[in-house]
Amino acid sequence: MILNTHDLETLCRLAIKAAKSAGALIRDYSQKSIRVHNKNAGSTKASQIVTEVDFKSQELILNLLQPSITRYDLGLLTEELPDTKDRLHKDYFWCIDPLDGTLAFTESTPGYAVSIALVTKNGQPQLGVVYDPVTQTLYHAIKNKGAYKNDKTWQLPEPKHERPLQFYFNRSFKALDSFSSVLKALKKIAISLSAQGINTNTSSGAVMNACYALENTPSCYFAFPKNTEGGGSLWDYAATACIYLELGASVSDIYGVPLDLNNQESTFMHRKGVLYASQHSLSKKIQKLYQKLKAPL
Repeated sequence: MILNTHDLETLCRLAIKAAKSAGALIRDYSQKSIRVHNKNAGSTKASQIVTEVDFKSQELILNLLQPSITRYDLGLLTEELPDTKDRLHKDYFWCIDPLDGTLAFTESTPGYAVSIALVTKNGQPQLGVVYDPVTQTLYHAIKNKGAYKNDKTWQLPEPKHERPLQFYFNRSFKALDSFSSVLKALKKIAISLSAQGINTNTSSGAVMNACYALENTPSCYFAFPKNTEGGGSLWDYAATACIYLELGASVSDIYGVPLDLNNQESTFMHRKGVLYASQHSLSKKIQKLYQKLKAPL
């Protein structure tokens, strides 16, 4: 089945309803004592914790999306359920993170969100919805229909030269041997962009890192490739990738190749890393930075 624009708009409205409903649930739990559990996923603390709220949010979202799965014969990939691999056979699949930034959530720190995307079998995002329960901000995009913030047409902010270059990264990135070299190189890149130094930001999950980068240009958010599984999963990047593409911002792997959002071998994105940037010229500079550092694969 090939979905037309009307279908995508219908599915996007449904995803928005699901994301807002899950966000309200998460917000209700945000001031309560939450029991934290461990799960076998990735190699970092952020990827290994899960709470009852993750599961409740997921259940709510799936209840709302289930009729669309039946009607449009959609696949499903969601963080807190096993990967059935039907995403490899269906024309489209829902890609869901019911609570991205769980670690920030358990710390009562802003930077967590609900993320829902619709992705094609060949890994191209068709729509992306992100809802921030803390600020109650909604971001969404539909392929070839633009990006929106709180249901209003959204344009990428022009970078202001007097601002610092904003660097967003996952907490584990700071443990890299090359971290200080990355900061040094980024300071030089900032100068080349007429930005005033750099600011580092690391307390949020992958979804809000990408959204904050859009709100505070010039900016970048990236993760280098690595051998061990981790570095985020398909559900961490599918929705924001769609939003970036519709805004005309840059999103790719660390080599500048479009993200593979339906990898057959794994849901993890560690093999080629990820690279988000407010400007394509900034993305190219970071690609060169990585090649020069020869960061460990």
